Amino acid sequence: MQRADVIVIGGGAAGLIAAGAAAEEGCSVILLEKMPAPGRKLLLTGKGRCNITNIAPKQEFIQHFGRNGRFLQRAFSHFFSRDLLNLLEAEGVSVLTERGGRVFPASGDAKTVGDALVAYTHRHGVRIWTEVHVRGIRTVNDRIESVEYTRRGSNEPQVLPATRLILATGGASYPGTGSTGDGYRFASTLGHHIIPIRPALVPLTTKGNTAQQLQGLSLRNVRLTVNVDNQAAGEAFGEMLFTHFGVSGPIVLSLSKLAVDALQASRHVSISIDLKPALDHEKLDARLLRDLDAHGKQQLQTLLKDLLPRKLIPVCIQETRLLPDKPANQISGEERRQLREWLKNFTLDIAGHRSFNQAIITAGGVDLGEVDSGTMQSRRIEGLFFAGEILDLDADTGGYNLQAAFSTGWVAGKAAAGSL
Repeated sequence: MQRADVIVIGGGAAGLIAAGAAAEEGCSVILLEKMPAPGRKLLLTGKGRCNITNIAPKQEFIQHFGRNGRFLQRAFSHFFSRDLLNLLEAEGVSVLTERGGRVFPASGDAKTVGDALVAYTHRHGVRIWTEVHVRGIRTVNDRIESVEYTRRGSNEPQVLPATRLILATGGASYPGTGSTGDGYRFASTLGHHIIPIRPALVPLTTKGNTAQQLQGLSLRNVRLTVNVDNQAAGEAFGEMLFTHFGVSGPIVLSLSKLAVDALQASRHVSISIDLKPALDHEKLDARLLRDLDAHGKQQLQTLLKDLLPRKLIPVCIQETRLLPDKPANQISGEERRQLREWLKNFTLDIAGHRSFNQAIITAGGVDLGEVDSGTMQSRRIEGLFFAGEILDLDADTGGYNLQAAFSTGWVAGKAAAGSL
């Protein structure tokens, strides 16, 4: 019968680094991955480029995880962005830093990072078993005893003894990569409380056909506000995109969790877009007055070409109910106010959100109160450790979530090996 000191379930970012970290301490390690190859989801991160981490200072980094961020304080003290980059550089991965402190492999290819992590595990003797389906985890007296699994092409269950087990099964987003929520079921069966999971960093669907009219339009340097029951719940500045179903893009994804949670509570959700965030109402009104005076004979729809992307002009005309062919010098003060208000508060009602198939990460997961933040070990089951997205941790975009997976994975691996 095959044996190992440490068993890791899940071959994503957290699982690979956990396996390597444990093996680095001299432990024999077996990693069980149900897909044909590990690291499938890594290939999708950063639009295929892999936003590895962010160079933000630790405390600023933690703030991106909201109220649960403090759980990462100890993990980041053990293994943070510079440690990760040193590890990857030792495996031949050079990196570059882009806008917002986001770090990418210089190759521009996520596969570079996945290959380096696999090489890291192999260099330390990790055995990676692919196309393995874990059926269950056995315990005796609240201690890990073994893992039951089947191999591809066989329904005959086999047992792998395990006294130290790391669950790094990922979340429920992008299920085609293998993240189908198995870990939540395992953890729940073992007595852990699971904070209800829901899609996060996910596109939003809108009511009406405005988004469809604007499909393909990308807006840069705008301010987006999510309103819940007509009260501002959060805002972000940057880029967004209109799609056939609604809205997406960096600032939409970053604020989407607010919308998802409010929708699940049956509250009214809308977004408002400030198309001219660099100008307050007074300065924008002064600009409109100058433009109207300077181009008095131009029709309004022509004048708007200097203010808006072409696709937005019909929507602006429709929503403000202004006459498109009205000469600029005939626009009244009230009509100018209507235009100004719309430019600062273009509003869309939110109908829902896309599924886990299009969510970058999963919110919710194993209750952090039941996990030791310094070792990632379960407070309920001896020898059980957690790493990565299975935990109730999620942040906005920018490399934060992947760093959390790497840090919790490294800590779980070292702690399972007995070195923490």
